[in-house]
Amino acid sequence: MAGAAASFTSLLLISSLLLAYSHVSALGVEYSSLPLVKGLSWKYYDSSCPKLESIIRKHLKKVFKENIGLAAALLRIQFHDCFVQGCDASLLLHGSTSGPTEQDAPPNLTLRPEGFEVINDLHQLVHDNCGSVVSCADITAIAARDSVFLSGGPDYNLPLGRRDGLTFATRDVTLANLPAPSSNTSVLLDSLATKNLDATDLVALSGGHTIGLGHCAAFIERLYPTQDPTLEKTYAKDLKQVCPTQDSNDTTVLDIRSPNKFDNKYYVDLVNRQGLFTSDQDMYTDSRTKDIVTSFAVDEDLFFEQFAKSIIKMGQLSVLTGNKGEIRANCSVRNSDNIKLASMVDDDDQESASEL
Repeated sequence: MAGAAASFTSLLLISSLLLAYSHVSALGVEYSSLPLVKGLSWKYYDSSCPKLESIIRKHLKKVFKENIGLAAALLRIQFHDCFVQGCDASLLLHGSTSGPTEQDAPPNLTLRPEGFEVINDLHQLVHDNCGSVVSCADITAIAARDSVFLSGGPDYNLPLGRRDGLTFATRDVTLANLPAPSSNTSVLLDSLATKNLDATDLVALSGGHTIGLGHCAAFIERLYPTQDPTLEKTYAKDLKQVCPTQDSNDTTVLDIRSPNKFDNKYYVDLVNRQGLFTSDQDMYTDSRTKDIVTSFAVDEDLFFEQFAKSIIKMGQLSVLTGNKGEIRANCSVRNSDNIKLASMVDDDDQESASEL
């Protein structure tokens, strides 16, 4: 009798796994049928850089084996790049005589420098193998996708063909397009509506907070001087241990249940009033998003499916294609500035030689 029960259980497990596999396979087909911006393609580098995605994934496996925290850093870089003036890798640019860069704007000051270093390393590996044919914007998008997958999330195809921007956004434009963690759902919905993203996209993309860290300054107003009543009491007490004063500058995990795994536990946190930021928790309070949060909390496959759709959609925001923009030789510097820098180095070398 016990043997029959065990066999039946195994059969159920196998059936469920087959069903899950067919579900994932079907999702892959569905993603490939999503609408694309003109100039992007699912097979863009098949001829010019056929090993592109395998090069990036292989390197990121090594990176995350040493520091899984960089998965969240790379995902956040794509979000902060795309939402400001489109997915053009303008966030990667360093400063110049024209003024401060996007990296200098307040919302980007907590982006991890190591994340930018990883993108530069990937860029070098890709260009060593394929030449200067792959944009920094596409490398950023692939790195974000692999960060999701390699930390436990869905794998999905990416449309490619983005080109790199020639300018970076001003401080004011950056602030206007990256709502603060203290924002409520209405602010977030209004902001995303300007980018043709809806309530479902908002809730799904917010699921990126299933990995990563938050700084005390981003949620301190929920603790002091008056505690936010939507905070679960024990969770609030724990947060006060991390951030004992209003001036605290420590960090804590965004998802208390599985901080380094990309899964649906972030939504379980929200249902239990354990979302870290106001922008997170308010989605479970607001009637326009509450049911979506609940549906993702009880169905991880549903979350994974929608996250992939939404980030593919987000990844096409105001992209540059065709002859617009450029393919940077260095992700941190526009090609024109790179040439000027090379010229300055040559001049210095010539002056040094003449002195000798």
